[in-house]
Amino acid sequence: MKVAKTYTLEELLEGCKIGSRQMQEQLYRQTASKMLAICMRYAKDRMEAEDVLQMGYVKIFQKIQAYRGEGSFEGWMRRIMVNTAIESYRKNVRSLNVVAIDEAYEQPSAGFDFSRLGMQDLLKVIQKLADGYRMVFNMYAIEGYSHKEIAETLGITEGASKSQLSRARAILQQEILKLEGFGYATHAG
Repeated sequence: MKVAKTYTLEELLEGCKIGSRQMQEQLYRQTASKMLAICMRYAKDRMEAEDVLQMGYVKIFQKIQAYRGEGSFEGWMRRIMVNTAIESYRKNVRSLNVVAIDEAYEQPSAGFDFSRLGMQDLLKVIQKLADGYRMVFNMYAIEGYSHKEIAETLGITEGASKSQLSRARAILQQEILKLEGFGYATHAG
């Protein structure tokens, strides 16, 4: 029985920079599950997430020479995956369900503990969000984009971004409370 060698990210990076297919495959094998988790947050289902993952790795291998060692390599890969998910969303010309800011149902996020929910349950709830809500929620709450950056990236107004986030939080809170009521999210945080 042959035991597969585990490479460091630095070794994989150097191998990928010289175009080694073996190192590209190893990089994929060692990082795909983490990168898929990122893609799953942005996609409506696993099939779409896997498509984004594949497109993201193509970009990583095409742009690997551009990585200058500033920040972590994994963080650089993560940013490519997020940008690929956003590009995929925009290419699919999905219309955002934009709600005017004055119609937004403002839910206070303070006092609501998302950490009590299991990761799989949280992912399922996020994937149920309408496309626009899901994109804005992920970009703001998870990736740390500002409303201005979200507006510029998605081609919407800052007010629409705030409104989308507000509605996404309200919907998530309602769905999580339903899950907790059914006893699905019993993981202690």
